[in-house]
Amino acid sequence: MDTLDFIIENGDIVFEDGVKKVALGIKDGVICDIGDIHSSARNRIDASGKTIFPGMIDVHVHFNEPGNEEWEGFKTGSAMLAAGGITTFFDMPLNGSPSTITANAVVEKAQLGKQKSLIDFGLWGGLVPGNECELEDMAKEGVIGFKAFLSPSGNDEFEACDDDTLLRGMDAIAQLHKVLALHAESGPLTTFLQHKKMRNGLTSIDDYAASRPIEAEAEAVARALYFAKQTGCSLHFVHISSSEAVNLIQNAKKQGVDVTLETCPHYLIYSHEDFRRLGSVAKCAPPLRKQRDKEKLIKHLLKNEIDLISSDHSPCPWEYKEQDNMFKVWGGISGGQFSLLSAIELAKNYQLPLESVVKWTASHPAKRFGLYPKKGAIQIGSDADLAIVAMNTPFFVSKENLFAKHPYSLYENHTFPCTIDTTMQKGNIIYQNGEISYHTKGNCLKPAVNQMFYANKSC
Repeated sequence: MDTLDFIIENGDIVFEDGVKKVALGIKDGVICDIGDIHSSARNRIDASGKTIFPGMIDVHVHFNEPGNEEWEGFKTGSAMLAAGGITTFFDMPLNGSPSTITANAVVEKAQLGKQKSLIDFGLWGGLVPGNECELEDMAKEGVIGFKAFLSPSGNDEFEACDDDTLLRGMDAIAQLHKVLALHAESGPLTTFLQHKKMRNGLTSIDDYAASRPIEAEAEAVARALYFAKQTGCSLHFVHISSSEAVNLIQNAKKQGVDVTLETCPHYLIYSHEDFRRLGSVAKCAPPLRKQRDKEKLIKHLLKNEIDLISSDHSPCPWEYKEQDNMFKVWGGISGGQFSLLSAIELAKNYQLPLESVVKWTASHPAKRFGLYPKKGAIQIGSDADLAIVAMNTPFFVSKENLFAKHPYSLYENHTFPCTIDTTMQKGNIIYQNGEISYHTKGNCLKPAVNQMFYANKSC
């Protein structure tokens, strides 16, 4: 029998259907044996007292290449994710220059990612007014799906979609068998409320939050769902922050709409009250909600009504956060390193099985976006993408253990109940004991054709 590259033994492995103490055999970057393994191996990892998860797939990060690497680039961003047990990410299309709204831009960004990223990645293409003719060519270049904003994005190169653009784009995306991801906040409503506040000199944290109410999210979600029924377009709602929006999406699922939703750890761990306490580091869009609304959102998570957890990692140099006018502060959370730890914390706090973490962070994203079972699973034939977690070793977040390009985060001073011990991608150790290995190169992933999401039938 061939000598294996790795055997990982004595750990508790979290599969989709339960936790089992079995060994994993890895060869040529792939899981080739599970169970009682008698083969020889060049390397052995004793995972005694540790728990092994599939590496997380973060479907929503904002890196800034090409053009704005000083904010966060593929190298620093992928290292940061690897330190958090993330082994695959999907980069959003709006923060580079140029934005990823043409096939040429997709090719350029993919080349940069393959040169610099330590882990595998996919790319979102953009839907903006005037680029509907580019969608087919971007699909041919292998984008994961398309992203559109229903309110201003904060980037002049990436305009929000008016209703005509949205309908035409959704019709085209349906024909391409792709998914449209939506930032769902009502542009007319949020713009009206913001301008009204600013005209009256009202620029505080409370004023900013009031300008982006739950009603703005619910209105945009409802409108997009109506359009999806007419066009047959598959939808994925990003960073959903309210129970009202979840209910709309769940009702649409029952009516046969192919739709999924994600939320982010910051909406499940933090609240508007924390925003007021922490200041601009906690500004995002939609804003953090009040404690009672956060608790409603958590109830949906507990009822399996939230499909995915993603980070929406959206960093910037600190000077863009360091302003008094909350409408001028950059709106993004720097937190990609902590999504898997957050998911585990939530499961532990609410006595959920660890299989729930696998669904939120690995199997559901892989299935939704055509990567399963190569990604998102611990199975024979799956890539050996793994996060080995010391479940009973707390992790205190400090500037010293932040791997993002700019060492600040909403999560600073938070203590997670567990620690990422080792991250492995395709059989290579890329993070261990607080250190990153910079010897790996990620691939640009191209998904299979989208199919009706399995969670419409059961979750």
